[in-house]
Amino acid sequence: MSEKNTKEFRNDEALLDIGDKPSFGHWLILSIQHLFTMFGATVLVPLLIGIDPSIALFASGVGTLVYIVCTKAKIPAYLGSSFAYVVTMQGLMHQYGYPAVGQGAIVSGLVYVLVAWLISKFGSTWMDKVLPPVVVGPIIIVIGLSLATTAAEDAMLNNSHYDLRFFGVAMFTLLITIIFNMFLKGFPSMIPVLLGIICGYILALLVGIVDLTPVKEAKWLSLPAFNVMFVNYDFKFYPSAIIGMAPIAFVTMTEHMGHIMVLNKLTKRNFLKKPGLHKTLLGDGLSTIIAGFVGGPPTTSYGENIGVLAMSKVHSVWVIGGAAFFAVVFSFCGKVSALIQTIPSPVIGGISFLLFGMIASNGLRILIDSKVDYEKKRNLIVTSVILVIGIGGTYLQLGNFQLTSIALSTVLGIILNLILPKNALSEEK
Repeated sequence: MSEKNTKEFRNDEALLDIGDKPSFGHWLILSIQHLFTMFGATVLVPLLIGIDPSIALFASGVGTLVYIVCTKAKIPAYLGSSFAYVVTMQGLMHQYGYPAVGQGAIVSGLVYVLVAWLISKFGSTWMDKVLPPVVVGPIIIVIGLSLATTAAEDAMLNNSHYDLRFFGVAMFTLLITIIFNMFLKGFPSMIPVLLGIICGYILALLVGIVDLTPVKEAKWLSLPAFNVMFVNYDFKFYPSAIIGMAPIAFVTMTEHMGHIMVLNKLTKRNFLKKPGLHKTLLGDGLSTIIAGFVGGPPTTSYGENIGVLAMSKVHSVWVIGGAAFFAVVFSFCGKVSALIQTIPSPVIGGISFLLFGMIASNGLRILIDSKVDYEKKRNLIVTSVILVIGIGGTYLQLGNFQLTSIALSTVLGIILNLILPKNALSEEK
């Protein structure tokens, strides 16, 4: 893979490559598309743990801008609220309140920074050995397909009950987005996700599954619910927060690297080498530190937005930066924030069928392009374990610490790849 920078190399398959700057009108619409895509998940995390969604929106926007600076504007990645910490954060919120969560988030970010520093000093050549295509491909498939159940539930369930209206809206949103993606030309071909969301939202309004009450009640201007350390509360040491949240940083690092690998494939670059894994980890870590300091949940790169990159073929970092900018602006605009929150789950579910599938398909492409030999038993074993454990949702629970299915499948896949011989005894000549 070429190691040239974005000024020397251009991906001709992209409609807008990483360094391409769209016109103002196109930039505005493309950025809003990414904002809508990440919004549901980013505000869901704070709702699950009991903090104001506006601060999560603010933290994700600022964190993404910091990430862009740290990676020298070479990687089109959006950072939103991380689900990996939800179970632990719920326990901390119930027992201690947000100060404990904030402290845990900051320490988790510092773990990222420490690992980034170690990689900058000692290098990351071990990555090629630890994460070859036979491991990377299935991991990326898992990242996409492990979210399939969430997409399906969003598309079907209304308060845990099957709702035919939900299913109809989801299928309409999916089909209209596919049509837009396949048959539109020019600029509209770059925004199939946004157009799909708008059309799905209109149908949802017509069938009566959109509640506009929050929009009517919201104020035009409202300050995000900042919970700033040393300002809103006095510092207190919470050992349980550190023990509970800091180790999860190593889990989310595996997801972080998986997302980087997907982006490598999409953009035809090698971000692990340039700008370097230490830069990407530093950006992610600083974003989480900022989130914890101002009152938000930890952040991580988002598969949903990578799906938009894959579908639209718009990889411009200007667009990602625009989405981050509007996330910050909208965190201060009560009515806009409320309007986006009224996008019903079946619309998000319909879009997710395509976006999550796009991520998984890129994992399949890695296996095909790398010509992974499945006549070899070791390759079959490594892939099988990663896929079933990752997609099946198997996880390791130790007290408040949880090793998610994605992380567990990644760890086991790496170990099996390192310890299994190249050939089984029956394959040796």
